[in-house]
Amino acid sequence: MSVRTPVVDAAVDPPVRRARRRREPLLPKLTHAAVFAVPGLLIYAAFVLVPMGINIANSFTNLNPFKPATAWVGLDNYVDLVQDDSFLLTLGNTAILTAIVTVLPNVAGLLIALLLDRRGWVYNALRGVFFVPVVLSSVVVSVIWQAILTDEGLLNRGLRALGVDAPPGWLSDPDLALYSIAFIISWQVLGFCVVVYLAGLQGIPQELHESAMIDGAGALARLRHVTWPLLAPAVTINTVMLMITAFKAYDHVQVITNGGPGVGTTATIAFDIVGTSFVKNQVGYGAAMATAMLAIIAVLSGSVLKVLQRREVNL
Repeated sequence: MSVRTPVVDAAVDPPVRRARRRREPLLPKLTHAAVFAVPGLLIYAAFVLVPMGINIANSFTNLNPFKPATAWVGLDNYVDLVQDDSFLLTLGNTAILTAIVTVLPNVAGLLIALLLDRRGWVYNALRGVFFVPVVLSSVVVSVIWQAILTDEGLLNRGLRALGVDAPPGWLSDPDLALYSIAFIISWQVLGFCVVVYLAGLQGIPQELHESAMIDGAGALARLRHVTWPLLAPAVTINTVMLMITAFKAYDHVQVITNGGPGVGTTATIAFDIVGTSFVKNQVGYGAAMATAMLAIIAVLSGSVLKVLQRREVNL
């Protein structure tokens, strides 16, 4: 008695194998993914989401650690914010600081990146020089520039040696102090912009420049019609990062001017939050200020990101 071997149609075999692959259980794959994702999510929740939620909850109270009778005040803190001249002053200072720090390093970083987009050890060394301030502590940078911008600092001595009338103090003049801090922050973050723009420039295919040159495009025409449009992702990254960095500026203000000269001349929202929460001990009101700052940053950065990303899509 012969045993017949079943014949499997070759045309049916691949779909059968695909069906078997579909029936493979997903639980092991999900388990493996959870092993890697859960620890990071727990850390993020513990140090970001939970404190954020506690802060938002505190913003609806009159929490004061030296007055334990904490009560729910609803939106009273936010109503007071709108009517608080001190908060409105710090909001204006923060807006000016953010505008300068967003524009100045972006423009300077692009120009420097165009100059450093060359081969050679000299250009590599210069890239490292421009990036050094980025890795320095904000406190260290503040102390260095505080010494440079005093009346007898290095900058004023150099200006007087050239016969230029220098102000008595770049940080003690109420009309110059905020702009001086904006310049210091811009100087520190300039290296970050240079690196991002250099990465964008090196990602542009050389064939596009060669084709433009064959068509008779000069250097400015290639910059306008080839380089600049293809740098859209780098512009998005730099603009959003600089905006967030400037809006939450605190270290430089604390070390260099402590909010002065005068009352609130250079105070930012972050500086005012720390003073309100930990000096005046008005934790509930400070939490409302922090929540308002979070909302402003989220709306502002989200809107700018959406506009800039739309420009990337339209390329």
